[in-house]
Amino acid sequence: MALALIAVVFCIVSCGKQQTGGKTYRVGVTLLTKSHPFYQQLESAMQEVADRENVKLNIQSAEFDMKDQQAQIENFITQRVDAMVVCPVDSDTIGGAIEEANKAKIPVFTADISANGGDVVCHVASDNIAGGRLAGEYMAKLLNGNGKIIIIDHPKVMSVRDRTKGFVEAVAKYPGIEIIARPPGDGERGKSMDVMETMLQSHPEINGVFAINDSTALGALAALRQAKKNIVIVGYDGDPEARAEILKGSPLKADSVQYPRKIGATTIEMVVKHLKGEQVPAKVPVEVGIIDKASLEAQK
Repeated sequence: MALALIAVVFCIVSCGKQQTGGKTYRVGVTLLTKSHPFYQQLESAMQEVADRENVKLNIQSAEFDMKDQQAQIENFITQRVDAMVVCPVDSDTIGGAIEEANKAKIPVFTADISANGGDVVCHVASDNIAGGRLAGEYMAKLLNGNGKIIIIDHPKVMSVRDRTKGFVEAVAKYPGIEIIARPPGDGERGKSMDVMETMLQSHPEINGVFAINDSTALGALAALRQAKKNIVIVGYDGDPEARAEILKGSPLKADSVQYPRKIGATTIEMVVKHLKGEQVPAKVPVEVGIIDKASLEAQK
């Protein structure tokens, strides 16, 4: 009986280590934020794959603060992690910190948001240009091809640049649609509410709003409710609160939807493959979709 028990324990331990050849990899992760449902789902999926693959994650969050993110990367370098995953606060500014990791021979991966600088082994993200196009086409349908639109933007982030690029490309096919302003809301609900209030005063002719994420969409929605304005919004992400508002028939009519769990899981899978000496692609695009009231009701 004792020998059988020892054999079982040995099998559990050894089988748990077979995925990574008996080595426990240490991977530092610096997220943009932990406050958004998108990143909560992404983190959860990262952890699930890490547990399965015998990877120890050190997950930090910059909470939109570039200096904090740079400090987190410096700490990962000091800790000599086997790899790191970065979701940049600022796509342009993050390059210097990534270059320091490159000098330390630590492979860097990016998830959701890409970096404009430094050497990145693999970038895993939604096809944000495609998602922006879906949002633009839906907006054009809502407005019957005519109207004045604002984009509540966040241009520091490359994924948002891609979303707005796709959106602009889509609505450009409709001569009756004009984008009249692109104020930054920085992806934050409170600031986006303030921006929407200002836009309603300076541009009362607005017919539609493209919100670059759901925090932005929900901030704009709060301002519209306060002003008793029925201006259509198309958002991005498909967070639970946004889905509920779409189902209610609120001014938030649709969302380009991402799959953060797929992004998180795929990122850690790419990290493990690389650390095991396998080739990984430089980019892994993750599919996107669009949801509206009809599609959400059909899912019930």
